[in-house]
Amino acid sequence: MRGFIELLTAILVRTGIDSQYIFHNRTLELPGFFRPTKEWDLLVVRDGQLIVALEAKSQAGPSFGNNFNNRTEEAIGSALDLWTAYREGAFNKTIQPWLGYLFLLEDCPASRRPVRVKEPHFRVFPEFKDASYATRYEWFCRKLMRERHYSAVTFLLSARTKGLKGHYTQPADDLTFDAFSRSLVAHIHALGKAT
Repeated sequence: MRGFIELLTAILVRTGIDSQYIFHNRTLELPGFFRPTKEWDLLVVRDGQLIVALEAKSQAGPSFGNNFNNRTEEAIGSALDLWTAYREGAFNKTIQPWLGYLFLLEDCPASRRPVRVKEPHFRVFPEFKDASYATRYEWFCRKLMRERHYSAVTFLLSARTKGLKGHYTQPADDLTFDAFSRSLVAHIHALGKAT
């Protein structure tokens, strides 16, 4: 994930944010509402205002089932915690921060194999029926955006050996890295923080 964080840092610098306001190796804690602090993967803090907070997660096999539930609960909880802390005045009085979620999944037979669901009492939503973990994650990322938990979300796939060389695919047109980075840049420009 370090490569994506470095790329996003470079995009922020090209957009006009001075590197002294970009944090990705240290001082990544923000106050929460339900917990004292949460450490993010990339922050932009300028003039006492949180401009950007980014969470970057990945998953490689073999435990896709257990990790899927953990990743979804983590991402939803982090967004809820940040937005509630923001509402309660933990940071920022005037600027709404941009909240991003970047997810990279290992592209392998186990992540692409259809998975059955148990429905002992109620039916699951149709998009999850016999869906692979790759499809489940795609829908999860899409729903994070649709429900406005995050300002932008990107979902990427990469094979274990090719990922180390920077190769990845983007299975969903609405969750591309390009759309994600354009949203970030637009937010910076809209705030007039690029100089």
